Amino acid sequence: MTAPVRTENAPDWPAHGGRIAPLLARHGLPADHPVIDFSANLNPLGPPPWLGDWLSDRLSEPPGGEWLSRYPDPDDDRARRAIAAHDGVAPERVLVTNGGIEAIHLAAARHAGGRALVIEPTFCEYALACGRHGLSVERLALETPEFRLDLDAAEAALAGVEIAFLCRPNNPSGTLIPRADVERLLALADETGTTLVVDEAFVDFTEREERLTPLLERSSHLLLLRSLTKLYDVPGLRLGYLLGAPEAVARLAELQMPWSVNALALGLAAPLLADRDYLARTRAWLAAERDLPERVRALGFTVPQTHANFLLLRGGADAEEAAALFAFLLERGLLARHTHGFPGLDGAWLRLALRGGDDNARMLEALAAWRRP
Repeated sequence: MTAPVRTENAPDWPAHGGRIAPLLARHGLPADHPVIDFSANLNPLGPPPWLGDWLSDRLSEPPGGEWLSRYPDPDDDRARRAIAAHDGVAPERVLVTNGGIEAIHLAAARHAGGRALVIEPTFCEYALACGRHGLSVERLALETPEFRLDLDAAEAALAGVEIAFLCRPNNPSGTLIPRADVERLLALADETGTTLVVDEAFVDFTEREERLTPLLERSSHLLLLRSLTKLYDVPGLRLGYLLGAPEAVARLAELQMPWSVNALALGLAAPLLADRDYLARTRAWLAAERDLPERVRALGFTVPQTHANFLLLRGGADAEEAAALFAFLLERGLLARHTHGFPGLDGAWLRLALRGGDDNARMLEALAAWRRP
């Protein structure tokens, strides 16, 4: 488990913004204080409606629920084949993982003891995985307030490392590094032998098709990380995967813990990916709420251009002002994501997930009230 953030400026903020209980206690609010969670970047539609019956049926199958009483079959590749068919790649390019986190740690483990590049502010797990596997980490900052990548600086940094981590769309900014820039970095990675890891955990929420899958045929140094937990709102089941060259996938599979993905998660991959109605409803929700960042921007907040299902807003001149806004929202039952755990943001920004229309309207009303003189 990630340890709480401990810095001079944020001695008692929990590292994960979705830990509601300690945040309520920190702000002197009762444990039963009603909260709408804007801190988690999950699909607000909830899990597909058939999922509860699917799980119940599997657990009630005779004799006594074989999905629990037997180890996952290591030769059962139905999940891998379903993912391969969905993404238009060969099954040998797919490794199913225990959520996106395991994929990150496997990529780091492949280069244990080496040098890594992390482009930030971004998901903290890249640097944590590198630290756990003995990699030294070089950090390259995106240029605020647009969170733009200095491509020349990125190329210079990439040339000196064995592995580089890039989040696209980026968490927490929601910004999207252009595909042409990724292609330029990948061309250099091919020359230097650097593994370029692109985390596409939120690519399903982009307005147009932004997956980098076609680039896999052009480079053996590209790894793409995907997550099914965000889109289908099943984070408790831990289901993700990575895509790469067959040789790279085989090497990473050798590093994977035996039976790291449970049988229920493996069995869910195919029906989740086949649910076109759920995807259509998700697209309709996104289209209806896509203007939320612009509406927040119209209230006078700095909000970079987002391509994901969340937005990042500048909460004030410094972390103290952002903390005051955080408390203001929480008192009104709206939980934002603090940014004390994101290097380069240091608490001065807040991240907000896109939710349903009524919830988003409440957030807009609260932000407008905060801005009033």
